[in-house]
Parts: sequence; structure tokens; C-alpha cells
Amino acid sequence: MLKLYCLCCQVRIQTPKQPDFINECNCTLCSKTGARWAYFHPSDVVIEGTTKGYSREDKEDPAAEVQFCANCGSTTHFILTTSAISKFGNVQLGVNMRLADEKDLAGIELCYPDGRAWPGNGGFDYVQEARIIGGRVSAK
Repeated sequence: MLKLYCLCCQVRIQTPKQPDFINECNCTLCSKTGARWAYFHPSDVVIEGTTKGYSREDKEDPAAEVQFCANCGSTTHFILTTSAISKFGNVQLGVNMRLADEKDLAGIELCYPDGRAWPGNGGFDYVQEARIIGGRVSAK
């Protein structure tokens, strides 16, 4: 069981497993919210506490709504917007792994996608090689 908490501990997140990998994206939204995202099916995540949401206003049809603790402001997770759910289904929820104790993430690959250069479809290029948390650098 992986347990994560915001700074004030009023938002608590649990998932029964570690993520396969974590992304530290350099896009404006990810870098300004300070998030390192791991992706789960929504049914695999339990979130307790009050959050506030924000969807990008610079995108005509944003796919994600970032959630923040209503008390301390920590970025906690993201959910798909209604528009994205209607296109793809409710298949993904992002959890900010910066809320986890890094020792609980040992052995997980940390990737660095180039979200700023991403055209909006297809795969990502990467700004640097991935590394294993608590370990050595791996090739991507």
C-alpha cells in the first residue's frame, strides 16, 4: 500500500501498488504545479480530504483538472475533465508522487518527458535520460 499526504495531511491518498514509472514533465502546467505524476486507474486510488481544482485556461479543451489541497495548497492529483472522459473514458488519474516518501519509491523509473515541445499527440521526446529512484541511471 502506497500512502501519500499533502503538507498539512488533510488530503490523504492511498493506492494498493507502486506505479510502473513516474513522469517529471517540463510543460508549463506540470513544472508550475511542482508535480511528478504517476498514473493509475481511478478505481485503484482512494482520496480523502477537500481539494480545489484548476483546468488550464490557455487550452480550448483541457484534458486534465489539477487538484490542490484546499487548506495548504499542495498539488495532490489530477482527474480527467468531462470532455476527456467522454472521448477516452474515465481510465486515468494522476497522483503527485512528490507527496510520497522517496524511500517508498525506490526502484521506480523516473522519466523526464519534454512536454513543452510535445505537439499534443503521439509519444514524447525526453529532455534527459530516465533514472531509477534510489539507484542508477537507465536508458530510455
